Amino acid sequence: MSKGLLFVLSGPSGVGKGTVCSALRTRMPELIYSVSATTRQPRAGEVDGVNYFFKSHEQFQSMIQNDRLLEHAEYVGNFYGTPRDFVEDTLNAGNDIFLEIEVQGALKVMEKFPEGVFIFLTPPSFEELEQRLHGRGTETVDTIMNRMTVAADELELMKHYDYSVVNDEIDLACMRIQSIIVAEHCKITK
Repeated sequence: MSKGLLFVLSGPSGVGKGTVCSALRTRMPELIYSVSATTRQPRAGEVDGVNYFFKSHEQFQSMIQNDRLLEHAEYVGNFYGTPRDFVEDTLNAGNDIFLEIEVQGALKVMEKFPEGVFIFLTPPSFEELEQRLHGRGTETVDTIMNRMTVAADELELMKHYDYSVVNDEIDLACMRIQSIIVAEHCKITK
């Protein structure tokens, strides 16, 4: 049995990573999505091992110290990370696994898992990205301007990725990502 492939999709905030991943899940139900670990409390209806691996702060710190996370970050007082065991077990079982993470997390995964396939999702234009952030209606103008500055820096990091996919239309972006997945499985490794 051959090993599965790790695919990592990232890009700036507001580019549509979650929307594209939801559409991909419908098109490619065989793809396994990575389940993150977190120290935050479960919300109503969330299931351990399905939505997140819920960990205590002590358990999470132990995962960091024992190099059991491919990447991790702290957000609003809680930790989030990609468990190495879940990814490696999935790949060793011959299944592909898909990570949807922020750019800084993807760069950390590149260091620990350089054989992964890294896809950078881009907006059709910088102006379109700003419109999408405004369209969410969830953030202040200052927050949007800050996100735009971060997005400009993140776009500079695209050169570290294997592929770039423009999210101009969800169906087209999904088709491009599916093409990458097929191509990677046809690739002759040297």
